[in-house]
Amino acid sequence: MMLSAEAQFLTWARRNNPEYDRRKISYGFSIGIHNSAYQIRYSEEFVKSLDELHSVMPRFKKGFSLGFLVNRRFNENFDLRLMPKAGFYDHELVYNYTDRTSKSIQIETTMVEFPTLLKYKSARRGNVRMYMVGGFTPGIEASGKEFVTDDSDQIQIKKTNVSIDGGMGFDLYFPLFKFSPEIRYSRGLRNILRPVEDPADVNIFRKSLNNISTNTISIYLIFQ
Repeated sequence: MMLSAEAQFLTWARRNNPEYDRRKISYGFSIGIHNSAYQIRYSEEFVKSLDELHSVMPRFKKGFSLGFLVNRRFNENFDLRLMPKAGFYDHELVYNYTDRTSKSIQIETTMVEFPTLLKYKSARRGNVRMYMVGGFTPGIEASGKEFVTDDSDQIQIKKTNVSIDGGMGFDLYFPLFKFSPEIRYSRGLRNILRPVEDPADVNIFRKSLNNISTNTISIYLIFQ
């Protein structure tokens, strides 16, 4: 009985911006923070001949993003979202040797990304609405760095990437704007480790790896 009364209150409570979601196109901006780490796959050479190297461990590192939002309404439940943004990423690979020493390599990238997402919205209850999003994100490296280097250590990363995204959030309606906190997971679909051009120049850091992809967990604060 109490739950039923609360549900009726949410349904009939005074609504802020009651006609907001009827707009065909709306705009906004986003602020994001994320934790990102590489996912690696060892090379055959690591398994067969790199006896001095014990393991390579990716570490999650924090970063942030800034972007814009263009939202196209299809109907009461579905929207299409375009969210171009600049993302600032910091990745770390830790190389552990069999003599119990280790070496850390930092890889910093600035990506211009273009998330394209389908948004599914629940029924609005008062000034709250839950939603889910899914889609993909192509991105291009914009800082001009093609590799990270420390003396003779070098790992080359491709300048483009594509990820598949999924997440959920809440639309919170205020008198002058709509605020949407959202959590989203992104999984890179491409091997972003660049092919070796000259095998003679390959060092142990590059020899040990055959594939690098990205994993990112993000929290977005979206204002419309």
